[in-house]
Amino acid sequence: MSEGDAIEVRRIAGALGAEIHGVDLARLDDATFEAIHAAWLEHMVIFFREQEITPAQQVAFAERFGEIHYHPYLQGLDAQPEVLEIVRNPGDSYTFGSVWHTDQMFNPQPAKATMLYAKETPPAGGDTMFANMYLAYETLSAGMRGLVDELKTHNLGDGSRANRGGKSRAERYAASGMNGKLRDPGNVPTEAHHPLVRTHDETGRRALYIGSHTHSLEGFETAEAAPLLGYLREHAVRPEFTCRFAWRPGSMAIWDNRCVQHQALTDYTERRRMHRVTIAGAAPI
Repeated sequence: MSEGDAIEVRRIAGALGAEIHGVDLARLDDATFEAIHAAWLEHMVIFFREQEITPAQQVAFAERFGEIHYHPYLQGLDAQPEVLEIVRNPGDSYTFGSVWHTDQMFNPQPAKATMLYAKETPPAGGDTMFANMYLAYETLSAGMRGLVDELKTHNLGDGSRANRGGKSRAERYAASGMNGKLRDPGNVPTEAHHPLVRTHDETGRRALYIGSHTHSLEGFETAEAAPLLGYLREHAVRPEFTCRFAWRPGSMAIWDNRCVQHQALTDYTERRRMHRVTIAGAAPI
């Protein structure tokens, strides 16, 4: 029996998500990683409990999935710049990732995967929700699929640029206690057009590709696109398409941004500290 045969995969919901047991991520062999990777492609988001890893070990695990993607607005840890430390302190008025979204959708080559590791968690609350975008697409009517198959979205990295009266990222991050980690995106692209339905480059399955960064539809007036995008946003996160993960210190999640949306819940007031690494992706097709 290979090392990879020893892992146990337990589904946590009907739509997506599985916990993987019998793994020490600090001591990972190739066979075990291949089994983890296969489970990840099948379940779209996978979770681990009771892991003790350093930032360097987290980066080494992430690099098995691909090259590291650096956030255009936030700096990483001084000693490990690939790792973003996402902190919400008592009294902070903003929560990082508190709307349904898929990471870095405003980039012409959005993030393929995101890895989040819990360092400090509240005693209750602060869960993360995930939604299956394969199901979101497959459950549309034939007529709606025929329409959305041909459309492209316009996506923005800063809500204030959408002329919707929203605060800039700098203003939002300053309210989250992360102001000291801000960086100027400079020449990093923060605007992109993508197909509204993308084909997963490893599974070949079709998925609805939409999130909070989606501002409008290519070739449409904003007012024309709004009703359709509003319907699709609500449809995409129907309860039966989702799962929910309760964090504890030492927990880790890895999700596939090509077919998953996620949302951080804000039902807590205590300190929460997480380490995030993002894996680079290719232009959606």
